[in-house]
Amino acid sequence: MSSSQETRKTPPSAPALVFAGAVIAVVAWLLPVSLKSISKGLLGSAGEGTPSVAAFGRELVDSEKVGPAMFLLDVSKAVKDPQTPALQRAVDAFSSRQPALVAWGGWDPSLDPLFNLRQRSPFGPSTPVLTFLIPEKARDVVRAYLANSGSLGVQAILKTRDVAVTGRFVPANRPGGQPLDALILLAGLLYQGEHLSPTLQREVRALAEAAAARGELGELEGFYMDLLSLGRRLDWTQLGELLRRTENVRTVGEYAHLSRVAPDQLPFIYSAALLSNSADRVAYYLIRYGIAGSEDLRLALADGQGAVDLLLQRAVPVNRSPGPAMGAASALVLVHPRLMLALKYAGYILGLFLLLRGLDIWVVSPAGGPSAGPQQHVRAGMLAVVMSALFIVATEPFLLKAAPPSEYRLRLALPMLANTATPPPSAPTSTPVIMETSTLVSIGVFAALQVGMYMACLRKIQEIERQDCPPLLKLRLMENEENLFDSGLYVGMMGTAAALVLQVLGVIEPNLLAAYSSNLFGIICVALVKIRHVRGYRRRLIMEGQRASAAPAAP
Repeated sequence: MSSSQETRKTPPSAPALVFAGAVIAVVAWLLPVSLKSISKGLLGSAGEGTPSVAAFGRELVDSEKVGPAMFLLDVSKAVKDPQTPALQRAVDAFSSRQPALVAWGGWDPSLDPLFNLRQRSPFGPSTPVLTFLIPEKARDVVRAYLANSGSLGVQAILKTRDVAVTGRFVPANRPGGQPLDALILLAGLLYQGEHLSPTLQREVRALAEAAAARGELGELEGFYMDLLSLGRRLDWTQLGELLRRTENVRTVGEYAHLSRVAPDQLPFIYSAALLSNSADRVAYYLIRYGIAGSEDLRLALADGQGAVDLLLQRAVPVNRSPGPAMGAASALVLVHPRLMLALKYAGYILGLFLLLRGLDIWVVSPAGGPSAGPQQHVRAGMLAVVMSALFIVATEPFLLKAAPPSEYRLRLALPMLANTATPPPSAPTSTPVIMETSTLVSIGVFAALQVGMYMACLRKIQEIERQDCPPLLKLRLMENEENLFDSGLYVGMMGTAAALVLQVLGVIEPNLLAAYSSNLFGIICVALVKIRHVRGYRRRLIMEGQRASAAPAAP
């Protein structure tokens, strides 16, 4: 009896390898870390132990900054923060004790000599700051106050009142120049009271000095336009707290743009800037991801300050698809994200390698020859890498998909064709970039079909191997099964065609990855069968047939 017909016993290590590989791959899948997205569970872990929106609002009320706290109160109600009632009581108590300060958004000692903040005003709560500066009497008082300032930056800003060359504004010293005059005085007050961040102060001063030297506003006019948009929507304290967390003029323009195109999202955008202590990162995230980004930001605000910081630091979308995660590993992911991501991918490769080696020893080895040896290890390793790459693509919804164009992206506004004070129509809402469940199910079905075809081919090879006939006859039988060995390609093409038809009919979500994954799995299946098993077994049959024909006939 030939060696191919000898009974082979399953080594006890084979089930152990299969079990160990499956456990390692599952543990790697459970790690809450991704390459181009962040999970909701990880946001929740990052927010644990950090101030919630309502708790941060309470701190602002205690600091007599009730204007910003009102934005956080609106957000806490929207995200259903449990501490919202306490914040509401704190805001109501402050409003009853200091009703006149509510219009300004809080107490500011530098403004009290100018406007007598504790005197009741006819305006309602949280009044836009430009409302107080439009009257001529108020502008005269502020101008006289700033004229005595020793700040070179304030003096440079005041000199821009004499600039005669403007674009969209009427010069401040001419009839109709009241809006520009009010904005110049507002910028001077913010500079004088140190309500601008140090870098923003330096940039505004440089722009003001350049405008005064050239005799035209130039780039400074854009800053004044942005200040106009914000000054019409924010009270004094709200504007000051925002600009204190803004690093440059560009971010001021981005916030002004966001306040025009998404006025209903202003409380969330503003609260995120205060919680993260960086208006620049919030503006960058929203300009990049648009409406989907604002929804992600809302999810982070619901989890607290730590979640907002994590989302803005990573600057990636939130993966809202449900899925298990190892909560115990969240702390390590937060501290060492790159290391944990490398461990996750290494776990995929190692787990699949052990799984394939176990199956090779357990199932495939009788049909393919000895299971040990460097060639078998290299083949299993290459297959594990390929399958890991496919698994990563299937579980990373944002890896192959590009983010849709942002609805909040800055657009060129022509002076004669656009009115910056009028918000444009709301842009259509786009669907967040998430891999649909139907797509994952389709990929899983196609993979399962190809696994079935792979096992059917292996069983046919084993069936031919067990037959009691000469090697050359077995070789002819293997050639007769050529169509079966190519059937993975046929099934793959049929799956691709079926997926495309279902997408056209609207049964599943349109996704080319779901369709062409069937072809990819078919190619991999046929390559494994014909290169890994058929080729090796045919070679062995040819060698056995050659030895049998060369052996001398028995007497």
